[in-house]
Amino acid sequence: MTLPLNPAMAATFAPPVMEARRWLEGVSFPPGRPLLNVSQAAPVEPPPEGLRRALAEAALNDPAAHLYGPVLGLPDLRTEVASQWSAAYGGTIAPEEVAITQGCNQAFCAILATLAGAGDEVILPTPWYFNHKMWLDMQGMKAVPLPTGEDLIPQAEAALRLITPRTRAIVLVSPNNPGGVEYPAETLRAFFELARTHGIALIVDETYRDFDARSGAPHDLFADPDWRGTLVQLYSFSKAYRLTGHRVGAIVADRAQLAEVEKFQDCVAICPSQLGQIGALWGMRNLSQWVAGERDEILARRAAMNGAFADLPGWRILGCGAYFAYVEQTSGIPSPELAKRLVREAGVLMLPGTMFMPEDDPRAARQMRIAFANVDRDGIANLARRLTSWRS
Repeated sequence: MTLPLNPAMAATFAPPVMEARRWLEGVSFPPGRPLLNVSQAAPVEPPPEGLRRALAEAALNDPAAHLYGPVLGLPDLRTEVASQWSAAYGGTIAPEEVAITQGCNQAFCAILATLAGAGDEVILPTPWYFNHKMWLDMQGMKAVPLPTGEDLIPQAEAALRLITPRTRAIVLVSPNNPGGVEYPAETLRAFFELARTHGIALIVDETYRDFDARSGAPHDLFADPDWRGTLVQLYSFSKAYRLTGHRVGAIVADRAQLAEVEKFQDCVAICPSQLGQIGALWGMRNLSQWVAGERDEILARRAAMNGAFADLPGWRILGCGAYFAYVEQTSGIPSPELAKRLVREAGVLMLPGTMFMPEDDPRAARQMRIAFANVDRDGIANLARRLTSWRS
């Protein structure tokens, strides 16, 4: 006898990173060729000592850190985000227009729960972030793929042709996961105008904003006095401050939408982690220079990726930035099979393009995602050598 299963859940694919980890079972990696894991984009080192001390101090001496907190997050953290974002984007964001969540994935789930229901449609550029697709599938929502060209930049004109009476939102991720590309400001503006004209939401996931190669604001959308009612921004504190295990994310949206988010949060998490929020607030107030150094290192690794793959036989970079390179391979081996063979034969774990694309898109079989934030420049050079040796 088995328990009944929600058909939408049954139809949702397994978590890709967990699936990839299972490829490691039974495989041994010799000391001279340890595993190069470029499958998941997450800091592997702990936060800097000052932030850890702030967490320890709160855990030891702040009784409130162990209790339920406000459903939409600590007022001080919401105020800090509003203040720093208003300055960074040249707009006006109130603390009441910020909600704190248990990570950015939960931010996405929360805002979609307020915007759409079963049978509604959400436009996702491809390649897409697989957790976005998974959540839509679980909820019985239809993910409408928006193909991108060789530059991986979506076009608003193409999205226009996909809008139907059931369309509720367009989702953009910039810098992009998995593509690595940074969407031009004019691209975001075009999508904003499209969404506003059609009365749908534009969700901009800026999880990797701290590692954007451009100086200044990446877009001017918050400077538009009419951003409310159209624009929703998502953010993660995990990458900038190495707080992945503490699960702290954020939503910026108008107050009416966040009142609906509060209902979702109260049922799913009750409140975000108090300690995680304390760490995020301390980081925002004290680690701007440290984060700038982290950005410099990621940009150096980006340059190393581009250099290492410039003349790598059988591989071509389609997009590179933030934590990711999205590449095309010409081995003739379908990417899911190639990914498993690289584990066994080269000691490399990366994800196939089929995890980021619709099942019927033939390009997926030639594409791979490389998460290079967890390997330094020497590791990137080693990756290129292994891929060269494997092909030989």
